[in-house]
Amino acid sequence: MTKYHNPIIPGFHPDPSICRVGDDYYLVTSSFEYFPCLPVFHSRDLVNWMQIGHAVERPEAMDLGTATCFGGNWAPTIRYHNGWFYVICTNVSDKGHYIVRTQDPAAGWSDPSWITLGTSHVATFDPSLFFDDDGKVYLTYFATEGLMQALIDPDTARLLSPLRRIADSTNGFTSEGPHLYKVNGRYYLMTAEGGTEYGHMESIYRADNPWGPFTPCPHNPVLSHRSLYSPLQVTGHGDLVQDPNGNWWMVFLAVRPNGYQPAHHLGRETCLAPVVWTEDGWIKVGDNRRVSLEMDGPLPPAGPVFVYPNRTCFDQPVLDPRWVFVRNPHPGCWSLSERPRFLRLRGLPATLDEVAPIAFVGRRQEHFIVTVAACLDFIPKTALDEAGLCIRMNEGHHYEIFKSIRNGEPRLLVRRTIGTLTAETASIPWPLHESTLAIRADSDWYHFGYIREHTFTELDQAETRYLSTEVARGFNGVTFGMYATGNGEQCSAPADFLWFDYIPEPHEPR
Repeated sequence: MTKYHNPIIPGFHPDPSICRVGDDYYLVTSSFEYFPCLPVFHSRDLVNWMQIGHAVERPEAMDLGTATCFGGNWAPTIRYHNGWFYVICTNVSDKGHYIVRTQDPAAGWSDPSWITLGTSHVATFDPSLFFDDDGKVYLTYFATEGLMQALIDPDTARLLSPLRRIADSTNGFTSEGPHLYKVNGRYYLMTAEGGTEYGHMESIYRADNPWGPFTPCPHNPVLSHRSLYSPLQVTGHGDLVQDPNGNWWMVFLAVRPNGYQPAHHLGRETCLAPVVWTEDGWIKVGDNRRVSLEMDGPLPPAGPVFVYPNRTCFDQPVLDPRWVFVRNPHPGCWSLSERPRFLRLRGLPATLDEVAPIAFVGRRQEHFIVTVAACLDFIPKTALDEAGLCIRMNEGHHYEIFKSIRNGEPRLLVRRTIGTLTAETASIPWPLHESTLAIRADSDWYHFGYIREHTFTELDQAETRYLSTEVARGFNGVTFGMYATGNGEQCSAPADFLWFDYIPEPHEPR
């Protein structure tokens, strides 16, 4: 048995799905309104993961123009069959279900093949693929009237049979995230129930054929923390995988709330639990359906450990996969080549408050205790020009430290937006065109300031709670971003970032 820590992929990485090819594991998670879409990870040991790209990387392939924190790409599934990897997902802000495929997940994926259901649902999402021994492939997904299923050609996304309802929504409007498996000749249907909040849980059912009828496991839910005081909450939306030694595992999402009043701002994170099969053919997850921050299990031999550098220097021709945009990036609003060794942002008219193209490049917050800093070269010309660092949960909840002009004078400012309330809460003269802006985070506070001669000077602080899901709502976690805007006009000056630091507390448990 080997000890490991949850979450295995920290920060806003929800709805994990996993597959194994030989000794290699591949995992994909939701991305909602962020682009590129659907981060893809690789591991050799289930606990050390490296992001190798995204399943959708070409802006022309996916329309996120109207996506909010409730929209975009929900709950993908990844599967492998006969030399091909398949990811199926739903863009709820565009055309619905689609499939992308590749023979090498690190080398890019096909453009989406969109699935035509030929029917109308009020809501439909969380699609999954199951490849049976006889060559048939099944599409299973959530719809308002229950869990729907049909045969499908995964290479063309064409349905090969009529849609059938295989299960009702056993908890009202909440049987989601279905996955179909075949184990020892029986078909198992695993679903997420109770909603992806504090009543979340995972249940499993079985039948003698993939169309049902499905019998519930007598000890459902097989995973839930809904009545447990624990540093991990909201457990559910799982997927199963078997390792080469015959051991079974579940990847699933969970959140890490702050303190005694539940609030989480890092988002739903990817966790891991060992799974055992009982003599009567059901699964048991973790310690009697419970999991913890530190666990042990029969892990595969340790694989490579990839550690990202604390500093990103923008001297490469492409951004590494951690960096994301809000919705599709607007052509010309960012560049790594206009000024060599800098990330250049050209502020658009839209601000962080709007569902519109914005000049933003960011990354997920993965640790409670972390220092973020960036070296910014920016000379605003009017009071509308601004650029700096932001902490973004969604359009209505974000904080930023930025440079602009007030009363004809260049200044460094801090602003908070919480719902309909927006206020500039700190402001000092700042004549320097090159600045090192910094944010220091702990579990309860963000501290905003600047660094000069290796010394951090604080200007203001703001609560993490007001960027939590419980306050801000939505399906995401916090991202740290570099941004620029012209506040209704095109920004008259470019904002150039030389480097960006993300420095977690060395001893913070994950």
